Amino acid sequence: MSPVRSDITEAGVAILTIANPPVNALGAAVRGGLLEQLTQAQANPAVTAIVIAAEGKVFVAGADISEFGKPITPPSLPDVLTAIERSPKPVVAAINGMALGGGLELALACHARIVAPGAKLGLPEIKLGIIPGAGGTQRLPRLIGAAPAFAMMASGEPVTADKALANGLADEVVDGDLLVAASAHALRLAEAGAWRLSGAAEGKVDEADRAAFEIAAADAIKKAPRMPNVKALALSVRTGLDKGFTEGLATERAAFLDLVKDPTSKALRHLFFAEREAARVPGIGKEVKARPVGKAAVIGAGTMGGGIAMCFAQAGIPVTLIEVKEQALNAGLARIRSNYETSVKRGSLSQAAMDRHLGFVTGAVGMEAAADADIIVEAAFEDMGVKAEIFGALDRIAKPGAILATNTSYLDVNAIADTTSRPQDVVGLHFFSPANVMRLLEIVRGAKTAPDVLVTSLDLARKIGKLPVVVGVCY
Repeated sequence: MSPVRSDITEAGVAILTIANPPVNALGAAVRGGLLEQLTQAQANPAVTAIVIAAEGKVFVAGADISEFGKPITPPSLPDVLTAIERSPKPVVAAINGMALGGGLELALACHARIVAPGAKLGLPEIKLGIIPGAGGTQRLPRLIGAAPAFAMMASGEPVTADKALANGLADEVVDGDLLVAASAHALRLAEAGAWRLSGAAEGKVDEADRAAFEIAAADAIKKAPRMPNVKALALSVRTGLDKGFTEGLATERAAFLDLVKDPTSKALRHLFFAEREAARVPGIGKEVKARPVGKAAVIGAGTMGGGIAMCFAQAGIPVTLIEVKEQALNAGLARIRSNYETSVKRGSLSQAAMDRHLGFVTGAVGMEAAADADIIVEAAFEDMGVKAEIFGALDRIAKPGAILATNTSYLDVNAIADTTSRPQDVVGLHFFSPANVMRLLEIVRGAKTAPDVLVTSLDLARKIGKLPVVVGVCY
């Protein structure tokens, strides 16, 4: 069965739906299915316009990177996208969720992009040591400008639907039936008899934009002198601006294929798969659901506790920072503010973001303030007597179902759990210092830790921007 199906509406719109769970990756079967259904729709006199959509919560999360470094099974993604862009009938992308990497390149080749409010669009290839290889470096600058396109590709970070609408990447953001809206847009294009080709758009690239791009490119290369993909990204964009779309595509593709073989890219792809594997916990299936986490509390306002509180705040989770004395609490809150002020001065954080983060942090004296928290992270002195006293108190104070986490780096999590009457709710969450910066988070699974506590910990780790690794108790 093909992973791409076609349904023709009464209005004459062929809706090509990608169904390749879990993330609709653009593997060989999907590419072949898309091209086949596209060709049939183009030849069908009953079809006036075409919409490309996807099943599930993700539009397309990218190419199938397991194919990298192997002989390409035709059709290649660039060939499919060329066929879409040159279609004699308008093609509209209905972006329901994440459109990343090759997924966004697919959408860029379409003649319009209709986006759901929760969707995110990005080209993260830079993080894998490569660059976009199917026209991303050429079509994106022509849609939104060379400087903003380069910034988006060089960071690898996705933009929101609203941002995409504002910068010209999205044509509409629809809070309703996405397929209905995309179909209507496609029919309007067909009725008009003309539509914009991303590869031919030139309006966003002017003298000022070109100058801004060159400054950004030089700065990016200076900051990453050992990353060949950064230089290749700048060269691909520049070639497209100087020599045109076709030459730019050729430069991009050649650079992409070279970078796939580069040791740096191979290492980063290995890391990508390793991180995915680390998030899997044997014996815990998808039927285990995470507990809701709407409020957090951190016991201990020292350097580590303050950093952990910042992690929650930055993720938009209200957090109460708790100490036993007012003086220690005030010092901890001041340290958090100082950390943010340093980031603002450095230019890595806006004043508005600092104010927003601080708005999620509340200070309190006494552990009773943790009574309504969904998760409580203890970050006190590394002494078993101190831990036992804290967890004994939390056992009495915390609401039923609250997760009790210890940040201990070496004490026995099982022994800590046994100081409570709810060892199933106890888990180790070992942050690394500084907690608000370091990405690794060890999730220490105790002998009696409940499966849904582990799932919640993994889910929470991702929400606060950490790389979770589940480990056991080493006692």
